[in-house]
Amino acid sequence: MTKPNMSVEIAGIKMRNPVMTASGTFGYGREFADYMDLESIGAIITKGLSLRPKAGNNTPRIVETPGGMLNAIGLQNVGIDAFITTKLPFLRTVDTPVIVNLYGNSLEEYGELAARIDDLAEVSGVEVNISCPNVKQGGIVFGTDPAAAAQVVGLVRKSTSKPLIVKLSPNVTDVVAMARACVDAGAEALSLINTLTGMAIDINSRRPVLANITGGLSGPAIKPVALRMVWQVSRAVKVPLIGIGGIMSATDALEFILAGATAVQVGTANFLNPAAAEEIAAGMESWLVEKGVKEIGELVGALKC
Repeated sequence: MTKPNMSVEIAGIKMRNPVMTASGTFGYGREFADYMDLESIGAIITKGLSLRPKAGNNTPRIVETPGGMLNAIGLQNVGIDAFITTKLPFLRTVDTPVIVNLYGNSLEEYGELAARIDDLAEVSGVEVNISCPNVKQGGIVFGTDPAAAAQVVGLVRKSTSKPLIVKLSPNVTDVVAMARACVDAGAEALSLINTLTGMAIDINSRRPVLANITGGLSGPAIKPVALRMVWQVSRAVKVPLIGIGGIMSATDALEFILAGATAVQVGTANFLNPAAAEEIAAGMESWLVEKGVKEIGELVGALKC
């Protein structure tokens, strides 16, 4: 059989295959260049960027858990200026779409950062992290309130002409309502899910393990939740979805495709195996060959219920 067509398109971003790297797990791309072929995957999503550099939370800020990990890194990053001068030059040399994940602690920060990124020809699109507190509105998390999320998405949409992906939080009562609010405000694609809030306790010291007390749970433990949310949202909106949550193998990735995702992001697996994204993409292609599937698009949302 001839090689299957693995290419997909997300909000106008054309990718050679559906495998992307999840923000916060792949640095700025260069960190993984010695371990895998960066041109073997569909897209690189950078570590979340803010207007100014951020040091992140105090340590300890990562702890392993059964079936996953908790992290409370605190969105540490170099800031947009250093990204442009020290990170972007390398990314220009890689023939793989680069998507910048961005976040702010106020509407104004989101808008200003999106406008800055709009000027970067090397950036193929933006992924907006709405799992952040609005410091000007009493700390309400943008991603847990449909009206607040819509404000962020609407402002970013006005501030950039780049393809706009919004990353949804699972820490909500109704993920479908959040998805609809973001799409109505201008999101051209949705990625889901971000981490689930959790904690770990040291029984000997009687203290939380993380200095921040709580953190974001990721890894295989959250895959069933992520799959359910992707399936629910796929039935409610008409934009491409990107599945995230515990994808450790090609089988995991294909489950998300069947549930309704057009593409997937590999996250926690990168910490265990820095070549995970490349291997998952290859494994997906091998499965399509084995099953006689001509193109990956045939599987999107093909779940039989």
